[in-house]
Amino acid sequence: MRPTDTAEPLTPWDEHNQTLWSHVHPEDWTDPPPEGRYNLVVLGAGTAGLIAAAGAAGLGAKVALIEKHMMGGDCLNTGCVPSKALIRAARAAADVRDAASFGVELSGELPKVDFSKVMERMRRLRADISHHDSAGRFRDLGVDVFLGAGTFVAQDAIEVNGTRLHFAKAVIATGARAFVPPIPGLAAAGFLTNESVFSLTDLPPRLGVIGAGPIGCELAQSFARFGAEVHLVELDHRVLPHEDPEASALVHASLSRDGVQLHVAHELTRVQNSGDHPVLHLSGDEDQEVEVDAILLAIGRAANTEHLGLDAAGVKVHPKGIEVDDHLRTSNPRVFAAGDVAQPFHFTHAADHTARIVIRNALFGGRQRLSALNMPRATYTAPEVAHVGWTVADLEGRGIEYRTFTQDFASVDRCILDGETEGFARVHIAANSDRIFGATVVGKNAGNLISEVSVAMAGGMGLGSLASVIHPYPTQAEVFPKLGSQFMRTRLTPMVAKGMDAWLSFTR
Repeated sequence: MRPTDTAEPLTPWDEHNQTLWSHVHPEDWTDPPPEGRYNLVVLGAGTAGLIAAAGAAGLGAKVALIEKHMMGGDCLNTGCVPSKALIRAARAAADVRDAASFGVELSGELPKVDFSKVMERMRRLRADISHHDSAGRFRDLGVDVFLGAGTFVAQDAIEVNGTRLHFAKAVIATGARAFVPPIPGLAAAGFLTNESVFSLTDLPPRLGVIGAGPIGCELAQSFARFGAEVHLVELDHRVLPHEDPEASALVHASLSRDGVQLHVAHELTRVQNSGDHPVLHLSGDEDQEVEVDAILLAIGRAANTEHLGLDAAGVKVHPKGIEVDDHLRTSNPRVFAAGDVAQPFHFTHAADHTARIVIRNALFGGRQRLSALNMPRATYTAPEVAHVGWTVADLEGRGIEYRTFTQDFASVDRCILDGETEGFARVHIAANSDRIFGATVVGKNAGNLISEVSVAMAGGMGLGSLASVIHPYPTQAEVFPKLGSQFMRTRLTPMVAKGMDAWLSFTR
């Protein structure tokens, strides 16, 4: 049966989406009969909920998992998985476009992007992956899976499909959705969000993207590479406003080269509905009017806290979601929260690790802290931007003295050979030691490269240690020994140099 009672209908109803639906919300699903009190009831089956449920069940806990819509949450259905499939296809289009710079001449006209096939490939890959998050798989892991809307009816009970589940502990993992601002004319014009954009089958000729954060930049660049005329609107004076300013500038330039028309320091004040073509009214130093065929909102997330019966549970909320302490415990000591509904890090890997904190703290009396997590992030534009640890603004805001070392990819052999010299690696360390406070990597594969710094920080390794790590030649990762060597050269003070010169003179 085609789902029609969901927030965003699953379209088109082809074989791939039918496979997806059969895994993440099977129509013939029968809720199991609850048997006694659960060690843990998990509300929401996105990344945080799935990790919490599987991890707790694997340790022998009696676990119930409740999902009202689609198992897998945003990551599988409307986030990481479909977006990265589109980004890869867009990169293929850009590689063909740029092939001549490598001496590869294409005869005749350049190949054209078949957007319907791009989207069909995305749906196929998403369906292929979906069995990992399926209701059947979690049932086989020993989790009682309930498909329906769960609501707290007491401080230790949740009701779903008319059945009451009693718990010792519970975790709210209901995620977040796209924030929709009250802009005049927007609702009447219609708009896309990450929950609906992946249902497109035809490429919008002109697309207005509102918000130049990670999602906005990634999708603006991809749609431009597919051939759409893209207008990217950002209220701040630059794209990716939370990233290193130099990184932001590199992404800005790359978006422009791909044909994205940038409207930074502009606010969407209203949408004028003119037939089938909405007109965006932008306010800034120079007011502008931009006619588009579709609007994509990418200006933040709103936590899913409605209709959960939180008052009955004694769980407090604030404007950004569930209120939790550093141990992820809510105002009800029986109830915890993990993932986008409660944390400032709206990343799949953050949801994963906060769920692991909940397992330790809720079931085993642990004292794991959210503040102890060293959370990396990555934006998958071309070039990619990745960061871990503190930024310059963080350090200066805390009054911490620091030093910064930067290595451009233009001096890394593999980047030169690949024609990927745009970008850099930058590390901030303590003023009087090589302790790493934070790092930014901008360039191809930055999302992978940042993990080397994350490992160093987690293991207490300083920047100098990276100078001694052997990397295969030629690889992009050689940028880190180069950074380490930069630091080591600062230790060669005049006094040290004089001593070494005396020793070498003695040993001749």
